[in-house]
Amino acid sequence: MYKEFEEVQNLEKVMPDYNEYVIERIKKLNKLEEAGINPYPYSYKATTHTKDIIDNFENIAEEQEFNLAGRLMLIRRMGNATFANITDEKGNIQVFFSKKILGAEAYNILKLIDIGDIIGVEGTVFRTQTGEITIRATKFELLSKSIRTLPDKYHGIQDADLKQRHRSLDMIMNDEVKKRFINRSRAIAAIREYLAAKEFIEVDTPILDTKYGGGEAKPFTTFVNALDCEVYMNVSPELYLKRLIVGGIERVYTFARAFRNEGIDRTHYPEFSLFECYMSYADYNDMMELMENMYEYVFNKVNGSTEITYEGVKIDFKAPWRREKMCDLVKQDTNIDVDNLTKEQIVREILEKGLLEEEQKEGLNLETASKGELIVTLFEAYSEKKLIQPTFVIDFPKESSPLCKVHRENPELIERFEPYAYGVELGNAYSELNDPLRQRILLQDQASKLRAGLETASPMDEEFAVAIDTAMPPTGGLGIGIDRMIMFLTETSTIREVIAFPLIKR
Repeated sequence: MYKEFEEVQNLEKVMPDYNEYVIERIKKLNKLEEAGINPYPYSYKATTHTKDIIDNFENIAEEQEFNLAGRLMLIRRMGNATFANITDEKGNIQVFFSKKILGAEAYNILKLIDIGDIIGVEGTVFRTQTGEITIRATKFELLSKSIRTLPDKYHGIQDADLKQRHRSLDMIMNDEVKKRFINRSRAIAAIREYLAAKEFIEVDTPILDTKYGGGEAKPFTTFVNALDCEVYMNVSPELYLKRLIVGGIERVYTFARAFRNEGIDRTHYPEFSLFECYMSYADYNDMMELMENMYEYVFNKVNGSTEITYEGVKIDFKAPWRREKMCDLVKQDTNIDVDNLTKEQIVREILEKGLLEEEQKEGLNLETASKGELIVTLFEAYSEKKLIQPTFVIDFPKESSPLCKVHRENPELIERFEPYAYGVELGNAYSELNDPLRQRILLQDQASKLRAGLETASPMDEEFAVAIDTAMPPTGGLGIGIDRMIMFLTETSTIREVIAFPLIKR
């Protein structure tokens, strides 16, 4: 079956990047076939994992047999005895193969097994003279022959682009990478567990729609042939979840894939995982409590502690988190009392103190910008990177969102918060606007900005507006970037490293 691929001209047709090691392994495939062995059997009944054996070794009887399966990562051949290391999802363990125990025929087959192959092993457990817990193999079975050699054991894959392009190899060579994605799954399961206890209902929301809203972002567009229309990829599930609140589901959440056609950096990516939840009869104070307690629950559940060391800095996600008003932080960090100054006075202070470089303005025009836009710009330039321990930045200027209630004590502000840690924004939350007339005015204002050329503005969503017309209860809403949570949970420095298969430019 594999004989033809020993010929280079045949092999290069299906595997252009072959090398001499590939040819050698194909020759072993042919020898296995000649010996009547299928190098790619259909299944194997493993009964345990490596970690289970190691953790319970002291309670294992000498004659007790185990079946396990995994990838060979090390082989040491010594005549009539061979030692190897096998790795599975939970860890690794040493395996001892003896010609005396296996028999000459089976032991000779072992010579056709290479590092990187996946095998099944049956045997008893013992501790070697050096103290290493080891499987004494009484049987073994080749489960999948690797025809490509693994990267160097001690250096793995060094190039970041190659790590992400060949994530499988990165995971094989680096247990921490594999653990990162296992813990990502465990964190999402913990969020679901936490919310189920609070009687939240999980729903799915559309990825494709003829409109978009709920976030200030440039969308991706595509085309549905069956409907002969252009559609947008989901920017945010917010407006759909609020419609469910109107429909009578009082506590609702979703894990959504969100798509924003914008820049890529350490914490931003065009496709990301977004968690959003809404709670009837609640406000932004309730959502702060929900978020900090959920973070604490997830970190304890996955890591066993709320404390991490992130890029050398100790951070503790234990609730309660610090709460700081945006205007107070700006005053503290720029010495401008933005609360009590007019827009013109703030501009004068900025110019006199030379506070904003061109790159910090990001296209902001000091003459036409509102007071609120100036405050947010100053906060982003001088305050957010100083927020190392988990902090809720509360009470934003009213211009910062069209979907939020006006602050009950200050009509210049809205009841909005953003949580931060290590200078990174972790999410966004509001006391949700449910005044239908005010909501329509603000949505129409967004639509007019879009028509005027602002790519991050949203079109009018009439279905959402109609839903709000029929009365939405007082509601608290919360959105969390799951990828950023996982960055901190796994102490990872870039968002691409917590996305299993990030987009790679070809």
